[in-house]
Amino acid sequence: MNWTLSAFADEAAPTCDAQIAALQRAGLKRIDIRSIEGHNISVLPPQIASEVKKKLDDAGITTQMLGSPLGKIDIADDLETDLQKLRHIGEVAPLLDCHAVRIFSYYNKGSASHSQWMAKSLSRLETLRDEAQRLGLVLFHENERHIFGDLGDDVMQIAALRGDHFKLIFDFDNYQQSGEDVWATWQKLADVTDSFHLKDSTADKKHVPVGLGNGRVREIIADAVKRGWSGPVAVEPHLTHSGAVAATGPSGAANEAYSAMPPHESFHIALETAKGVLDEAGVPWS
Repeated sequence: MNWTLSAFADEAAPTCDAQIAALQRAGLKRIDIRSIEGHNISVLPPQIASEVKKKLDDAGITTQMLGSPLGKIDIADDLETDLQKLRHIGEVAPLLDCHAVRIFSYYNKGSASHSQWMAKSLSRLETLRDEAQRLGLVLFHENERHIFGDLGDDVMQIAALRGDHFKLIFDFDNYQQSGEDVWATWQKLADVTDSFHLKDSTADKKHVPVGLGNGRVREIIADAVKRGWSGPVAVEPHLTHSGAVAATGPSGAANEAYSAMPPHESFHIALETAKGVLDEAGVPWS
């Protein structure tokens, strides 16, 4: 059983050097790259990707996952937009020695029926999965507010796509923000969960360090340990609405206790708290 711990370090700072420093301060050896040196991973120039890889190598840090925005468009939008981004990621992924890509599952701004929304979303995800296989990538779907994969029952429909090139992320806070009973959702999805995103918020939807909110994080992590779960885990704090966080269109409310802090300070608090939650549960993380 091996849990590999990473973090979205663009929440600490925009530059590669500063992101590395934030990870090293907390003793982490992995990064989830979403935005770095002013570029989202879906448009990161290959030359900059190579430069980032060298700096990460020199620091002893590996890339765990690429945090793409794929699936954050409407079901009526041209899917080619996402396919082009995926193909670009397919070019830079080998340069970063990382083939895992975070994705989402489409908005329904035109208020199509739920069955139409589901059919179109699943069809798009299947197309992305097939293209990912061709490119040698593995897609990791994250549950997110207002996309099709928002609620546990719909994620169970998406789970039918699971395989070598399609996996599922369990984001505690996004389920909490969606009004789900997070514990009940975990019981439903435990056997199809391939990765965790560590993020949390209170009943009034203010983000807090993981384990201090209503996301049932401590109980679920402890249960995952009992089940013998293992896989990639990423800290995605959202404590300070930095440029990186704002670009994601986050749900929830800013927490005044953290929003006034420099991003690298709230990021460090988030990492230390997350490590404590994992240690408390006896997680064998590395």
